Amino acid sequence: MEKIIHPFAIFLFIIVFISLSQSVAVGKGSFDDNFSKSCPETHFKTSEDGQIWYLSLDKQAGCGFTTKQRYRFGWFSMKLKLVGGDSAGVVTAYYMCSENGAGPERDELDIEFLGNRTGQPYLIQTNIYKNGTGNREMRHMLWFDPTEEFHTYSILWNNHQIVFFVDKVPIRVYKNANYTNNFFPNEKPMYLFSSIWNADDWATRGGIEKTDWKKAPFVSSYKEFNVDGCQWEEPYPACVSTTTKNWWDQYNAWHLSDDQKKDFSWVERNLVIYDYCKDTQRFPTLPQECWLSPWD
Repeated sequence: MEKIIHPFAIFLFIIVFISLSQSVAVGKGSFDDNFSKSCPETHFKTSEDGQIWYLSLDKQAGCGFTTKQRYRFGWFSMKLKLVGGDSAGVVTAYYMCSENGAGPERDELDIEFLGNRTGQPYLIQTNIYKNGTGNREMRHMLWFDPTEEFHTYSILWNNHQIVFFVDKVPIRVYKNANYTNNFFPNEKPMYLFSSIWNADDWATRGGIEKTDWKKAPFVSSYKEFNVDGCQWEEPYPACVSTTTKNWWDQYNAWHLSDDQKKDFSWVERNLVIYDYCKDTQRFPTLPQECWLSPWD
């Protein structure tokens, strides 16, 4: 006998499907689907097929873009190729922030690539802000030349940990261990940003090496933005409270895997240039999260 599907059941399915599709964002899409840019048209270009995006910096202006949506928790990934040659003073930033601007109460997850003189390695700096307070810097060397080809830079963010990845290798783990200082950004939804800008007052050797504008324009390249996360909806999207439906919020995403722990240990032994948790001059009393290992 043929099964008859009640029209109300079809209607209910459509409503649930629409609700889920609005809350959990999965996919790539074009640049205009995902981002709004903030720079002169002369400083933003795309490849002929629109799949590669070029941001440029000269003495007149830099360039940046911002996601049109905010997210709270998920996986955020982009492929970047950095400025080649002499890039001293130039910073390419790829980060998440709760405000469209450096607001005094912002939460932020930072990846910044600090340019250098020709032949000297790039450094990657990460930082974490909660309610406008940062000072959680770490700096790493990279094990490749990031100017020669595209590499993938990703952030995993859930209520248990924040992990910064380079080509799927975890380089930094920041755990939510219920610190009494409450320094874990997990309450505010964030936009994702990227930008190229002049920071020669601090970025290269503490500001000693200045930007050589005769080498301009400086160009960073982007492609393959990928987000699998909880898209923010007022007043509170359902996807931020579940630990069963989304892989980035399930138990396996609360900790590093055994293979990831091995990679992370290798990074710690070989690539860390600066760790705020070991800077007792800046912090005579270390922040509470420095007392625990990333496995706790």
